[in-house]
Amino acid sequence: MSGRVDLGSHALNCRLDGPEGADWLILSNSLGADLTMWDDQIPALGARYRVLRYDTRGHGGSDTVAGGCSFADLNRDVIGLMDHFGINRAAFMGLSMGGMTGLGLAIDHSDRVSRVVCADARADAPPPFRTNWDERIAKVEAGGLEAIVDATLASWLTENWRVANPARVATIRRMVLANDPQGYIICCHALKRLDYLRRLGQAGVPVLFVGGALDMGAAPEVMQAMADITPGGVYVSIPEAAHVANINAPEAFNAAIGGFLGL
Repeated sequence: MSGRVDLGSHALNCRLDGPEGADWLILSNSLGADLTMWDDQIPALGARYRVLRYDTRGHGGSDTVAGGCSFADLNRDVIGLMDHFGINRAAFMGLSMGGMTGLGLAIDHSDRVSRVVCADARADAPPPFRTNWDERIAKVEAGGLEAIVDATLASWLTENWRVANPARVATIRRMVLANDPQGYIICCHALKRLDYLRRLGQAGVPVLFVGGALDMGAAPEVMQAMADITPGGVYVSIPEAAHVANINAPEAFNAAIGGFLGL
């Protein structure tokens, strides 16, 4: 099942997989992606869970909301989807921006999530991080998503993988370019205000941190430090994977999350 869910001020594009009546798992995409980024995980996840995937606002088939957004807004979107589908509590997995959204849920909405997988994500926005987003915003404002797509793919996927999978790379490139540039920019502003690191000790549910060993955007030492200050937090590194580890190394990624999610 797929379609758009009206949350009042905007609608989000969603897809459901897996058996009705199973435990719920919600998947949240990275900046510049859409719900199809999880295709390599659905066979395993859908055998165990009723999986709700959605396009973050400003991405894929979801609306862009004028006036900017914060991670609190992105958290409310998830709660709104849960209320719409009658989901009392769900496991949650997100990557990059989606992983940051998951941290907010673990901290502020632990009554609605049972566990969180935070993949390839930071928890704060130090000055170099904010400067990077200012530069990215300026490029998109001047040249659209075409201006950043090649650099994005280079950071998401190792060079060896890109050379070996040209057709898949072309599909991912089209996915990035299909997003609304303004929606992308609005989410960049939310990333600039990321501020969960100081509150990770308040996470009220188990959190698995997982990320590519070659990820420069959420480096292994950064994610390990996040896990160290999260109650019961665990970090697992994915060898030979860059920022979008679930696509770059799907078998290793699926193995890393398997025990935590009971697959």
